[in-house]
Amino acid sequence: MKLGTMLRDVTGSLFRRPVTEKYPFERREAPQHLRSLVKWTPEGCVGCSLCETDCPAQAIDFIILDRQAKRYVFTYHADRCTFCAQCVISCRQHCVRLECDQWELAALDKSPFELHYGDPADVEKALAGKTK
Repeated sequence: MKLGTMLRDVTGSLFRRPVTEKYPFERREAPQHLRSLVKWTPEGCVGCSLCETDCPAQAIDFIILDRQAKRYVFTYHADRCTFCAQCVISCRQHCVRLECDQWELAALDKSPFELHYGDPADVEKALAGKTK
């Protein structure tokens, strides 16, 4: 790089305002079609577990407790997710969707990135069976 080119860039940036935003003090809205965290709604779910099978990042654990009573536990590992939306495409009953409002996904530990969906008693039962 030539010295003249570098000096021209430096002097030009001295007299212009920075382009950066004042984040986190001034927050912008999330883009409309942002792919963010996965949400699961149990209404209509038949327990086919295609969402778990087709997930390339293995970010979904679908536990079937009782298929007749439709008792399922959906565990989502956001730290593994690549936000490819393959689980949304695979779900024929439209029970899996991607949120578009949560885009600040940073934390000091992994605990907020493991989300459990289902009846709280079923979640406790599934987690107790998983640790044994």
